[in-house]
Amino acid sequence: MTGTREPDGDATGTGPSIVWFRDDLRLADNPALHAAVERGRPIVAVYLLDEESAGIRPLGGAARWWLHESLVSLADSLESLGARLTLRRGPAEAVLTELAASVGAGAVYWNRRYGAAERAVDTRLKTGLRESGTSAHSFAGSLLHEPWTIQTGQGGPYSVFTPFWRACQAAPPPRPPHPAPAALPGYSGALASDLLADWALLPDRPDWAAGLRAAWQPGEDSAQRLLHDFLRDSLPRYADERDEPARAATSRLSPHLRWGEISPFQIWHATELARIGLTGRAQASATRFLTEVGWREFSYHVLFNAPDLASVNLRPEFDAFPWPPLDERALRAWQRGRTGFPLVDAGMRELWRTGSMHNRVRMVAASFLIKNLLVDWRVGEAWFWDTLVDADAASNPFGWQWVAGSGADAAPYFRVFNPELQAKKFDPRGEYVREHVPEWGTDAYPAPIVDLGQTRRAALAAYEKIKGAKDQALAARASHAPDPA
Repeated sequence: MTGTREPDGDATGTGPSIVWFRDDLRLADNPALHAAVERGRPIVAVYLLDEESAGIRPLGGAARWWLHESLVSLADSLESLGARLTLRRGPAEAVLTELAASVGAGAVYWNRRYGAAERAVDTRLKTGLRESGTSAHSFAGSLLHEPWTIQTGQGGPYSVFTPFWRACQAAPPPRPPHPAPAALPGYSGALASDLLADWALLPDRPDWAAGLRAAWQPGEDSAQRLLHDFLRDSLPRYADERDEPARAATSRLSPHLRWGEISPFQIWHATELARIGLTGRAQASATRFLTEVGWREFSYHVLFNAPDLASVNLRPEFDAFPWPPLDERALRAWQRGRTGFPLVDAGMRELWRTGSMHNRVRMVAASFLIKNLLVDWRVGEAWFWDTLVDADAASNPFGWQWVAGSGADAAPYFRVFNPELQAKKFDPRGEYVREHVPEWGTDAYPAPIVDLGQTRRAALAAYEKIKGAKDQALAARASHAPDPA
């Protein structure tokens, strides 16, 4: 398996505790940090930039910007409580093993990750540390329910959201969040640390992050403020306005969740508290918001069971989809928000400027690329991976496969989001479009690059060619599978 369910051993040694921060850049409700504080030994807090371990996907440009800013915030928070953040770079297994030996660590703590490459690193590291006499502990800090705890009656993973979410709701409720520590027993020994600036996470020559800086403030404190403001101001109208990009009705917590500056446990329990006394549509809004937290959960459960989610169709019949040669000019028009379809262009420009895009518009922009331009969903997924501040290994490919029709609980391929009808329905006054496409309605705005009706028919004709291809695709995958050991 993965090494995440075996007993964690004890922590009876007298050496310091290492807390390995990863996608959990927070102090409150951090189970790994909480356990280290309870152990009562000096704490070495470390973040590793691992771009070398096999299978680890390098971060995109927007994500690197967020990581830099979030690490600055985390370092300040740790220092205010008496500890300091040590930065190291390299393959995690080697770097953590060396660090544990150099400080004489009695225990190493971390919160779990769910990608296959990350789990493999964690399993080898845990085994090696224990064999050397260092206790190693992993915790559930990023998901409400661990993937192996939510299964069908046949003991397998769910492939459809609704029964998955019913199973989650029938499971034991999410644990209460851990409080932030009041103080930390910092490690007083000499310990070398990289300089964050040397990692070159920030863009330079040119510095294209001005829009990101204007739109976001990474860090745990900012995440808590956003949650508080959302629950106070927007939760009661969330169900009615969440699909309207011009309305300030969404939480904007996605990048903070992706980097673990806030946990799903904190969001869950704060929302449950806020919904007390709500009735009618306001109560439905709270339920809808928690269901969206459930969709994030579902995407990670899918990733756990399909680790090649970003590169392989979940539905094997899509392996035979007849993608035409890539039209580079059309792709560039889509990337730059110059397609001639205002809602698509507004979304793509919002993405480039702020590192984010409203979720309804993400679906429309993705559908346009896949089904009107007939571009393989993996091309779009890679662009979003590089430009989204909240790009993560689960939600990003899961969403693209959902729109393509190739994934779990996917929208049918014949469902094509018409960007003109979507704009009339969800941005009827053009407020969102005008904000991001100021030349809309003038001669400076480009003409449409495709005919929506013609390209829809071409997409459906291509889809017809793969109907009934599931058995052949499964056989083809089996013929290329490695021989069992």
